[in-house]
Amino acid sequence: MPFETGRLRREEDAVEEALSLWEERERRLLELNAAFDEAEADLEAGRYTDYTKESLPQMAAELKCEARTLRDSKPPC
Repeated sequence: MPFETGRLRREEDAVEEALSLWEERERRLLELNAAFDEAEADLEAGRYTDYTKESLPQMAAELKCEARTLRDSKPPC
């Protein structure tokens, strides 16, 4: 039991932590649903890019370059 380990000293602390975790979960679900709604609206409005076998390697190279730039804090490739 958490009270015996000393991590949570009171039952109220357990309830507060549970509520905090639940609120965080609900916030993340709302953000995820909003992102899905936005993506669906973009698809319906035709705001998307079709990638082909020819364009995927270039996109991959650009993403790798961007990731290295962020990781190493260096100017872009």
